[in-house]
Amino acid sequence: MNRLLPSLATLAAAALLLTGCAAGTPDSSSANPVRGGTLVYASGDAEPTCLDPHVGGNYPQALVASQYLESLVSKDKAGKIIPWLATKWTESADGLSWDFTLKKGVKFTDGTPLTSEAVVANVAHLQDPKTASSTGYLALQKVTKVTAVDNLTARIDLSAPDSALLDSLSQTWLAIESPTALKRTQAVNCESPVGTGPFVVTKWNHQQSIELTRNDSYNSPPADAAHSGPAYLKAIEWRFLPDSASRYAAVQSGTVDVIDNVQPDTIIAAEKQKNLVVVDAPRPGASNRIELNSSITPFDDEKVREAFIRSADVSGAITSLFFDTTKRSYSPLSSVEKDGYSEPKLFDYDQKAAAKLLDEAGWTQKNADGYRVKDGKVLELDFPVSTNQSIPAEQSLFEQLQATTKQAGFKVDLHPLDLSSWYGALGENHYNLVSAPYTKVGPDVLRILFDSAGTKPAPSGYFANHAQINDPALDTLLENAAESSDAAKRSADYKKAQQIVLEGYYILPLYDQQNHYLLSTKLTGFRAMPTVSTPTLYDAWLSR
Repeated sequence: MNRLLPSLATLAAAALLLTGCAAGTPDSSSANPVRGGTLVYASGDAEPTCLDPHVGGNYPQALVASQYLESLVSKDKAGKIIPWLATKWTESADGLSWDFTLKKGVKFTDGTPLTSEAVVANVAHLQDPKTASSTGYLALQKVTKVTAVDNLTARIDLSAPDSALLDSLSQTWLAIESPTALKRTQAVNCESPVGTGPFVVTKWNHQQSIELTRNDSYNSPPADAAHSGPAYLKAIEWRFLPDSASRYAAVQSGTVDVIDNVQPDTIIAAEKQKNLVVVDAPRPGASNRIELNSSITPFDDEKVREAFIRSADVSGAITSLFFDTTKRSYSPLSSVEKDGYSEPKLFDYDQKAAAKLLDEAGWTQKNADGYRVKDGKVLELDFPVSTNQSIPAEQSLFEQLQATTKQAGFKVDLHPLDLSSWYGALGENHYNLVSAPYTKVGPDVLRILFDSAGTKPAPSGYFANHAQINDPALDTLLENAAESSDAAKRSADYKKAQQIVLEGYYILPLYDQQNHYLLSTKLTGFRAMPTVSTPTLYDAWLSR
């Protein structure tokens, strides 16, 4: 869905780090920063339909919104929650309320002061069905009330303890916007959201670019920023360049300074270039995975789900298409999540086992094309693919899985769709398979993705439990983990929850959500946020 989070280390200026987690180029405190200049960023992700990440809440929104919106808290490289717009916070003894103290003297770029009333207004905006939020809305499901205790203290009351609240509040989709600006129409606010960030949206040239200019009054960086005061850059030109080859050519030539959605072959090619740096910032939360819709035939039969998974040669496809730029996952969670649990043996590629399972499930016949047939019906699977969210290498991987699962008798119909049509297919339950990336800080993403409540749409119409699992035991484990203040108990519950998901063959894990940036060595201070791995250009500067 949001393309929703990592322990990141510093890259040397000219290094080319192709594996692991790299936060970015050297921080700006290690040299003499150059002030001024316009950085050109070329994104290969989908152009947002709204620049306010409260509306909907997907990763393309977070990529750009990280430059002009800020959150109550952030995370450092070690994963510890650190201050941002909130300087401190306290939890009540029963876990049902939290008090947040805000920074003094901070203003939104429309001149509105940051006060506790802004927190009240933002939570109300996220929870208002008319906002059509999904990511932010789902993260705040336990919030029952927000009160302005005093000018700089906001109290958040909960229906039940929420161990993931601070993680949730660190995300861009819950960033704090000007309460004055939120009173505008949604159409106006989508064009130019107003935050406290280091840059300001000045113009959105649809289908082309977004123009951002420096906030010269900026005074609210997160606790781990490399400097204070305004950004070094004078402006950012945020271009939309969907073609991978064109993006690579642009950064090679120096026409642009940063590109995202870097393809595996491009990473290998960049390894030979002395003027480029690759930053690998895998997203936290869930791994990239294929989810099997267990609510309808044929995947309402566990044997058929297992047969599909056994007949899908994921490892072979990754090796041939990703050139060792990523590793196979066997977990529902990203490798950056310490509570991730894997069971590799469940995903052994075994065509004989797949055939046996399909025979046992009653799919004993084959038609002239080699597809399994039962009661006159072909074993056919609908697989809508978001061309905005699945990079070309991943789309090729799906084609390879289509070929290997055919050997077992599955007919997989791949349907490439734009983002809007893809959401529509999911909403109408017109799918058997789907790859739906979801980024959320922390293991609580398991609750979003696999609790039975996740089969019900958010106000945006989006629902996150695409495997459509309805298991009371799993629901209980996820709820207990969400409410527990005992880290060891939470970890144990999350492990058991992941075992249920994996051993029920509800998902086919692939790899971490791919998040590579490629930048010119002229750029210093670029880093991916340790929250949702989006770029932050506050500390960045360009050498002359």
